[in-house]
This record gives sequence, structure tokens and C-alpha cells, in this order.
Amino acid sequence: MNQPWTLIATAAMGMESIVARELRDLGYDNIEIQNGRVLFQGGPLDVCRANLWLRTSDRVLIRMAEFEATTFEDLFQGAKAVPWHEWIPADGEFPVEGRSHKSQLSSVPACQGIVKKAIVEQLKEHYHTEWFKETGAYFRIEVMLLHDIATIVLDTTGPSLHKRGYRKDLIGQAPLKETMAAALVLLSRWNPSRPLYDPCCGSGTLLIEAAMIGWNVAPGLRRSFPSEAWPLIPESAWEEAREEAFDAVRDDIDLQIMGSDIDKDVIELAKKAAKSAGFGREIKFEAMPVAKARPDGEYGVIITNPPYGERLSEKDEVEKLIRQMGFMMKTLPTWSYFAISPSRQFEHYYGVPATKRRKLYNGNIECQFYQYFGPLPPRKPREEE
Repeated sequence: MNQPWTLIATAAMGMESIVARELRDLGYDNIEIQNGRVLFQGGPLDVCRANLWLRTSDRVLIRMAEFEATTFEDLFQGAKAVPWHEWIPADGEFPVEGRSHKSQLSSVPACQGIVKKAIVEQLKEHYHTEWFKETGAYFRIEVMLLHDIATIVLDTTGPSLHKRGYRKDLIGQAPLKETMAAALVLLSRWNPSRPLYDPCCGSGTLLIEAAMIGWNVAPGLRRSFPSEAWPLIPESAWEEAREEAFDAVRDDIDLQIMGSDIDKDVIELAKKAAKSAGFGREIKFEAMPVAKARPDGEYGVIITNPPYGERLSEKDEVEKLIRQMGFMMKTLPTWSYFAISPSRQFEHYYGVPATKRRKLYNGNIECQFYQYFGPLPPRKPREEE
């Protein structure tokens, strides 16, 4: 166990480079970007840091084995060769899940059963028992088969990293995951010295994620992880990582973050979520239609996730809304504007071609992130900086 582990930060399609940038900012080198995931090296403390700090990744996995498997015997022997007893205690709970794509072993239930059997056989040899209660710490194991290559991983995260904790017990329309909201803010290159406004803020997810970025709040600080109970990831590592994260918070920075939405009930949900996240006073919300929205300040940034109009009856309303945003931006010559939308006619309705576009997937919906860059704020004199 002295060798570094191969860690995998999973990513939604199109967000791999954003996750990689986050890892580099956290100080990791030798990063490998693959479809849907980013590989890096680390140990126990790195598992803790990645889970606490990654804003745009869904999970942090440990790669336990990777080998060719064209038969069930290949899969069994490859899985059994892993020293599972070093990870899983005698009472550990270890469900096995699976996926298979373009592989000869195409039956996922069968593959799950084979891997489970291999792990049980390996643990039997070490613990000298025929039965495991599985009432202790939770170890979710996944076998992934792609082009006859089997990858077996341990999930250190548990519930997806987008579940920050501040939306707990809040029920509302939230089509934008926290991880995607954070990605949009990071792509905009917004920083807390500039005003930020969302005219279609819904339940406030995008603005809360921006506030967390502005104050350098680790998004995983408010939640727990199953790997906190693992013997090979000591409690001291979690304590060190959390202490680092608490020390890194910069809550002395003034935030200029505002949001509005035409739905008064949704605005109330946004206020509750912001308060739960610790930004009840810092983020300002108002019930207001886009046609009346006029944010204050200069050199600000608008980032928004306007309604998609998936039903035919809503398409005219969405078209009208995008046109209104275009009119609004004409009154804000120093501002930059960013919107994620599945509409192929967005630029037509908005009235101006985007400076840049980026394909992203909001869930299973293919979208474009339309980016309109305004002028940068004037540089401050050196002594003022």
C-alpha cells in the first residue's frame, strides 16, 4: 500500500477538461483525461481533498484492477487477485454494480455476480469464514467492461458530489445540477470583484455555486462520505483535509451576487437554499420578469439557464424570453453574458452571434453554452491592488 493509488474523478460528457483544470489547481500533475473521467495519482489524503474540493466531478473512485476479460474465468481470476482483505473488514458491506459496452461479457448481472463471488472467495481465504454479515462500513464496488477490458473500482464518494447538502429538504424545479452550475461559473471566468446576475435564477443553484467559488468554500464541507469509515483512509486524513478547507475560506470578500425569477414561490425556495448554504445575506433575490431586469454595476457577468420550452406550447415563450435578454444586454454595454440552452436558434433570437460556443450535456439534453464576452474591467493601480 506504499504505492500511490490511481484515482478517477468522473465527469459528465464535455466536462472532462474542467475537472482536469480543477485537479491542476489543486496541485496534481500527471493527469490523464479520458472519456467521462480524469485519472490522477494519490493516497488517502488526496481522496479526502478531491471529495471535499472538486466542484464539477461526480465521484472519486479508486482503480483496484484493470485487465482483459473475454471469459467469466478471466473476470473471476482478475477480480480475485485484488487484495480485498486490505480494504474490506470482516463485517464490511460490499455491493457490486456493473456496466458493459462493446464487450463479449455483455450480461451485466452475470458480471456483477462473478466479481462478487471472486471477492467473497478472496475474503474467505483471509478471514477463515464462510459467511459475511455485511453490516459494517460501506464499500461500493463497480465493474466496468469496455472493449473487453475490465476495470474494477471502489467508490469513495457515495451519493454524487453534486449533492452538496444545502438543497436538503427543498423541493423545486432544479434542472441544473450543482456540478454543472459550478462548471458554468468556472467557464465564465467570473471573479468576486465583478457583479454577477442570473435573470432566470430558479431555486438559486447557479448563484450559490458562484458564492462558494467567490469565498473559496470547498463544496463537500457540508456532507459526509462512506470512505470516512474505511480503515485505509484514516480519520486523521479527513481531519487534516477539512481543517485545510476551513482555513481556506475567504468570507471577508464582498459579493455582488443577484438573482431574479418571475415565479415568487421559486424565489422563496432560492432564499431558503442560499440561507442553508450560508449566503442568506450575500445573495439578493427578487421576483421579477426578465423584461424588467436591469442589474446594477459595471463590468458585470450574467450567467443563466433559461427555460428550455420542451413542450410545443412553451416554445414561443422561450423565444420571447431570449429576445428580451438580448434587449436587456443592449443596455449593459460593459457586461458579459453566458447562457446554456438546447435551442439551435438561440443566437437568432438573441440578436447577436456568440463570441464562443461550447457543447455541454445538461443531464441527457445536448446544449450549447453561449458565451458573449464584454470588455474586461480596467486594471487597478498597482498600489490599490
